[in-house]
Amino acid sequence: MNNFQITSALVPVSTDSSAGAALRQAIAAHLARYTGQMRSHTESDLRAFLNWCGERGLDPLTAHRVHIELYVRWMQETRSYKPATISRRLSVVMGFYRTAVIDGVLAASPADHVRRPHVPPESPTLGLSHLQFEAMLQAARNSANINDFALVAMLGLLGLRIFEACGASIDDLREEHGHRVLKVRGKGGTVVLTPLPPAVQRAIERAVDQREDGPILRNRQGGRMDRHAATRRLHHLAEDAGINLRDVQIAARHADPRTTMRYDRARKNLDRHPNYILAAYMASGT
Repeated sequence: MNNFQITSALVPVSTDSSAGAALRQAIAAHLARYTGQMRSHTESDLRAFLNWCGERGLDPLTAHRVHIELYVRWMQETRSYKPATISRRLSVVMGFYRTAVIDGVLAASPADHVRRPHVPPESPTLGLSHLQFEAMLQAARNSANINDFALVAMLGLLGLRIFEACGASIDDLREEHGHRVLKVRGKGGTVVLTPLPPAVQRAIERAVDQREDGPILRNRQGGRMDRHAATRRLHHLAEDAGINLRDVQIAARHADPRTTMRYDRARKNLDRHPNYILAAYMASGT
């Protein structure tokens, strides 16, 4: 899908032709500020707001602060989204209107004084215990979906964020100083090399299934798996593993896998990379 098709698809069908043209231009201008996975995520969150406007016959470029407040209330009370999700989606809406002001489409942003939901500085979600993670790995390995084992291994044993795992491609696999590594594209465009322990290599090879290019993780249609599809797969695996959690955060012995990630990515020595230590600790489950 090209840029025009993307922006056209985001315009609510209730928007008339002249207003629709202005809205398409505003959407295109905002999305042009992003690239890669960040652009995809921004587009997804912006689409949610534009759909909300379309269902109410509201032209987003004529919205007032009260409309944005109602959108936040709808996410809280009707959809029961977490504060972090609401804050992220609201940030996208604010960014969209900020771009419209910069480009002279609007005189002022209706989102400037919208109240942000409080997001706790530390995640209240506990990581999985060793036995729970083993159960997740076993459920993923036994799954008929060949992507599941790779997804759980990449998140749990490599400590990747979900968008990093979904954004990984076969071309990102390589050899480096005698190690099989994956080039990971993180937030802010950072790129790091993370070594692949044998269990993760096996999981990725199963998902790649002798393909030579394309995404490592695929959806049921054969396209790149996105974070929403990945989250659904994790929920299914948690149910299969008998783990009754509202939100599954993959972690092995760590309350927050980002702690391991910060340590991993600050070290350049692949031979002493903690991924190998963590994989060895979890070997009984792989």
